[in-house]
Amino acid sequence: MVTSYPLPEGFTETEVFAIGTTLLIEALLGLLLNGLTLLSFYKIRELRTPSNLFIISLAVADTGLCLNAFVAAFSSFLRYWPYGSEGCQIHGFQGFVAALSSIGSCAAIAWDRYHQYCTRSKLHWGTAVSMVLFVWGFSAFWSAMPLFGWGEYDYEPLRTCCTLDYSKGDRNFTSFLFTMAFFEFLVPVFILLTAYQSIYQKMKKSGQIRLNTSMPVKSLVFCWGPYCLLCFYAVIQDATILSPKLRMMPALLAKISPAVNAYVYGLGNENYRGGIWLYLTGQKLEKAETDSRTK
Repeated sequence: MVTSYPLPEGFTETEVFAIGTTLLIEALLGLLLNGLTLLSFYKIRELRTPSNLFIISLAVADTGLCLNAFVAAFSSFLRYWPYGSEGCQIHGFQGFVAALSSIGSCAAIAWDRYHQYCTRSKLHWGTAVSMVLFVWGFSAFWSAMPLFGWGEYDYEPLRTCCTLDYSKGDRNFTSFLFTMAFFEFLVPVFILLTAYQSIYQKMKKSGQIRLNTSMPVKSLVFCWGPYCLLCFYAVIQDATILSPKLRMMPALLAKISPAVNAYVYGLGNENYRGGIWLYLTGQKLEKAETDSRTK
């Protein structure tokens, strides 16, 4: 006999099922698109460049987010969190590492593109590897802080997944949030804004607009902006006065970022799109260049 668990407070049966289905679709779509990105890099030698290592770092981080969403979807269909408090801490930590590494990798790509288009300096493997290690190490550092008492991981309003606990809004949460958000969100957003603005000005002068310089910034703000707003709102007001359904929306938007990033940086990248097409069909895509300068 299957055990029936009570519905999370503030949600109907249909809403829980809809959220679980949304998370599952986001996870599967992200896994498919980022899997293509990773396999193409592995199979197509022309794609294995220092610049594309940043795209691989992004794809790995986003794959981690998809796995995090898959666990949340499974728990949503169960209507409860089956892995206990330790599992909640692990789930929160893993999701936070993946999320921060994804944002950091976007900033690294912007930095690299700035040098490709504006300074024409060549990126070496040593620099690329060092930057990727820094992005992941820095993300792991901030993600580990709640495990040691600075910040805290707890259940989302649906209570079927775990993230940074913003419900308390105390000094511990506030100090962690402001410090972490400065280094892991505001600094990356600043890098994206300044890098792509410089690239746009450079292309405008030459009369050749070869890159959509607004899409990376818009996609990052669209996916992660609502979550950041919710956390900062919790600093000045009790976030629990908001309806549980409303507080779940930023999490659902954030989980779509792997699919969005795969489109913006993989399928939307002429160089990488040509490599994916070559991997899938064995034929070169017309007008696709394998030189990393078109990235």
